[in-house]
Amino acid sequence: MKPREKGPERLRLIESLYRKGIEEDTPLWKAVAKALNRPRRKSFEVNVYDIEKHAKKGETVIVPGSVLGSGNITKPLTVAAVKFSSSAREKIEKAGGKAISIEDASRMPKTRVRIMG
Repeated sequence: MKPREKGPERLRLIESLYRKGIEEDTPLWKAVAKALNRPRRKSFEVNVYDIEKHAKKGETVIVPGSVLGSGNITKPLTVAAVKFSSSAREKIEKAGGKAISIEDASRMPKTRVRIMG
């Protein structure tokens, strides 16, 4: 997979996730690395109401892009993303969930994980 022009931190993240997917033979991390390698104009933006609509209680949701604060969330979820708006982070934590970076999510167990984008 040829990395696109990105910042050095983003490139390291893409390479480490792709390598983790190969080492663990896990298509999850390969898919996240591929989604992060998209051009900026096609990056993912997911609103909080989309997460509320599609995720189940207790799941880990991975967003290879930004989480925006439109809507409300009532379920305690762990949401991993590249970037959070301040209102999105506040709403997720107010519902009893966690807003973490994708790097932190790659160290967590792979059970009940959903990719949204």
